[in-house]
This record gives sequence, C-alpha cells and structure tokens, in this order.
Amino acid sequence: MKKILIVFLITLSISLSSFVTHKFYVSVTQIDYNEEEHSLQIISRIFIDDIEDLLIERYDESIRIDKSEENPKVDEYLKKYFDQKLVLQVNKREVSFVFIGKEYEDDLVICYLEVENIHSLESLKVSNEILMDLFEEQQNIVHVKKENQRKSLILEKGKSNGLLKF
Repeated sequence: MKKILIVFLITLSISLSSFVTHKFYVSVTQIDYNEEEHSLQIISRIFIDDIEDLLIERYDESIRIDKSEENPKVDEYLKKYFDQKLVLQVNKREVSFVFIGKEYEDDLVICYLEVENIHSLESLKVSNEILMDLFEEQQNIVHVKKENQRKSLILEKGKSNGLLKF
C-alpha cells in the first residue's frame, strides 16, 4: 500500500509541475478608418502591469500606475513611448498621431490616438514595437477596419511590421 501511495504522489507531483503558469505578453490595437471625419481612430489595449514595468525601466523608477491616484507623468511617458514604438504609413506616407488620452478597464490601460487628415485609405503599413524591447515573447495584434472590411496582423519581435491593402 505504501508503494502505491508513493508512486501516486510522485506521479502527481510530476504532473502538476508540468502546469507551471506562463506569462502571456500581448497588446491589441484597433484602427478604424472614419471616412466622414477623415481620420484613423486608434484604440490600444495593454496590460497595466506590463506597461508599468516598461515605464519604470525606461523613464522613472518611482512611477506607478494607480487607477485611484492619477500621476500626470504617465500620459507624458505613454505619449513619448507610443511616438517611438508605433509608426504608421498611410498610402506609403508616414503619418503622425495625436495621443488623446487613456482610461483603465480592469487590468488594462486603454490608450486613444488619432491620425487626422486621412482622405483615403488604400494601404496601411503598421510598425508596432510596443513592449517588444522589454518582453521577448511580446505579440501585438492589430485589427484594422475600413467600412465593412476587416484585416488583422500579428506582430512580434523580428516581424514587427506589416502592410495591409484595401
């Protein structure tokens, strides 16, 4: 009986050790072409703890993202980081975006951006290296919508840009 119990416990411990949790690094960015407003409206969702780790490492060791106590430096750092890591080309022409702001939802920070004066959208080249400089396994999913067309990209380190044609 003792042998059976020992074998069972060893088997159980080996089985449970194979279920070690693995952190999943992902962001999701939605880009909608608004023909009436001649703009690209961008919403980027990033896990709060991941972006906080990045802001601490890159800009300010004392920075904390706290939903109840807003730090004005967070917007400044987010804008600066997005300017460096998110690059858009519309119809083969690089465009710049305006960082509108952010809000929090559960464990996500949701960032709002906009590119103005886009009168047509024939092609969109997206380079999204958000968090790739901190996390090797980072994947950035990009969904683009123009009227009733939807296209997507999965970007990762080594393949951080993609071209979509409409």
